[in-house]
This record gives sequence, C-alpha cells and structure tokens, in this order.
Amino acid sequence: MHGRVLLGVLGTVVFVVGCSQSDAGITTNVKSKLVADDVVKARNIDVDTKDRVVTLTGTVQSPTEENRALEIARNTNGVADVIDRMNVASAGEPGAAPTSGRSDTAISSVGGAISDGVITSDVKARLLADPDVSGLKINVDTRDHVVTLSGTLDSAAQKARAVELAGKVDSVTRVEDNLMVQEKAPSR
Repeated sequence: MHGRVLLGVLGTVVFVVGCSQSDAGITTNVKSKLVADDVVKARNIDVDTKDRVVTLTGTVQSPTEENRALEIARNTNGVADVIDRMNVASAGEPGAAPTSGRSDTAISSVGGAISDGVITSDVKARLLADPDVSGLKINVDTRDHVVTLSGTLDSAAQKARAVELAGKVDSVTRVEDNLMVQEKAPSR
C-alpha cells in the first residue's frame, strides 16, 4: 500500500514539473494532492475542473476532512475557484453509513483494494511516464474503479496505448475510452 501511495506522490512530482495549467492538469494535480494528504486520502472525492473552477463531489467522513479537501483545492496552482458539493457522513458516529448510500468499501481501502484517487494517480503517473503517450493531454477520472479517459490525442496509436496503460493498473475494473484523435497534417 505504501508503494502505491509513493507512486501517487511520484506521479504528482512528475505532473507538477511537466504540466501546464490546463483543466485536465489542474484536476490531476488536485487529485494527486488529495491522495497524498494524511487527513483526506481522497477516500471518495471526485474532482472536476472547468475553466479553472474546481468542483469537489462525494462523501467525506468529517467536516475536518471536508475543510482540508477544500483548502488543498484552493491552494493548488492554477485554481481560480472551488465549488463544494461534498457530503459529510452521518454525525461522525463510528461506522456510520455515508450519506451517499455507498458502502464503506467504496470509500477506503479494504482487503487490499485501492481507492479511486489512488487509481487515478497511478493511471496518470503511467501516462506521464510513457514516452509514446501525450499524458498531459489526457484527463483521468475514476469512479467505483472504472477509469474514464478523455482528451484529444495526435494518433490512434497513442489512444490505444493510453487505454492499455490504464487497464493495467491494479483494481481497475473497466476503462471508458472518451479519447478523441486529431491527427496532425503532415508538414511540407
């Protein structure tokens, strides 16, 4: 488990060094920071970015966790604003069911399974590390261990390689391919 967290942190470092402040880049940066944080751990937080405005949705276990997630998002480079659509699990009672109705297994690691945030970081790190894929052009979202890839790539080969890499990540049950190909015209 520590190796996966380390990989997520490594992915963050690679991302921060090489990524511009596109919406996809901001989303990945926020997700990576949430995964690496000891309070939040991105248990069940989905991050979406549009026009540099980050929207956080999902269920957290306490108001402290919610506030920390908001603080992380607001302090991420390139973020213009943050919209909070998170729910706090029932009154902090031990073992309380989350208000979203999802089981505890969807929120945290259980029996070796890894969280959606860790999966997202792992996929993004693999995409950024692969020399044949334009990882900076790919947005990665994970919900219930289903990875969704979106963005525009330069070739069908890059698209196929991105889907292949995402499918190889531990605990990924399916890869939704929303990638588009816009092949460059040959230069004359």
